[in-house]
Amino acid sequence: MVTPGQFGRVAVLMGGWSAEREVSLQSGEAVLASLLRSGVDAIGIDVDRNIDQQLRATQFDRVFNILHGPGGEDGLIQGLLEIQQLPYTGSGVKASAVSMDKGLTKRVWQALGLPTPDFIIMTAQTDHHAVIDRLGLPVMVKPVDEGSSIGMSKVTQAEQLGTAFALAAEKGGSALVEQWVDGVEYTVAILNDRALPSIRLETPNTFYDFDAKYLLDTTSYHCPSGLDEVTEQAIQTLSLQAFHAVAARGWGRIDLFIDRSGQCQLLELNTVPGMTSHSLVPKAAAAVGLDFDQLVLQILATSVSGASQ
Repeated sequence: MVTPGQFGRVAVLMGGWSAEREVSLQSGEAVLASLLRSGVDAIGIDVDRNIDQQLRATQFDRVFNILHGPGGEDGLIQGLLEIQQLPYTGSGVKASAVSMDKGLTKRVWQALGLPTPDFIIMTAQTDHHAVIDRLGLPVMVKPVDEGSSIGMSKVTQAEQLGTAFALAAEKGGSALVEQWVDGVEYTVAILNDRALPSIRLETPNTFYDFDAKYLLDTTSYHCPSGLDEVTEQAIQTLSLQAFHAVAARGWGRIDLFIDRSGQCQLLELNTVPGMTSHSLVPKAAAAVGLDFDQLVLQILATSVSGASQ
């Protein structure tokens, strides 16, 4: 049983300095309002480079981390919280660092025999023709360590690859180029070591991009997703395997496709998913009878039981 009084004073970390700052602020405000409605002693903090002093200035008992992207989802804030011995929601330092790097996550999955589209980590020195010879066309070009579909492009012609690479590699100097999966996109939320019902995504856009995620009302979310019982169980099992492969804990979300041949293809793992009005984890939680406030409390409860890793 989750009771508000067990958590003490809670810092809700939001904002930060990544490209996902605005999304994190939206998520953080929603989480903070929910905790206050539930009677939790919660304080929101718009995180900047002085977060160490901000946390020390107030006596907090634990942290609800809702920072998205580099600085908040890559092990950096997790390391600081470990040093300050503050319990926090979500994955630990190592799992966060690995899962923020899309290429490294896919290498772990490949090593364990989990299905994921073939890919190349591209730099400015990479031969464009070699990329296309290896992966074919179309391909998806992504930043290695950003979320929310920021900087992503679908490339259908060889001459588009340079522009797509420049957009994706704007900050990090490298990009992930991945085989395009022709199929249906799903997402599976993980909460307390349990896979929630899958959600099938439909968008009129070329792919599920930033606008489709946060700005438009033309995206359709189907939960139940329409999969038969056997396939639904298989997709949930695979998502848990992918989650555990990088030692993630607490909560998160796996994005994947089922291709035209019926095979699952893992895309990426989000260790601090969005909690906005358009976000997917609350939709999956609602399918099992958890409203937003109950979901937020259950996520916060992972800071009580989670062990450092």
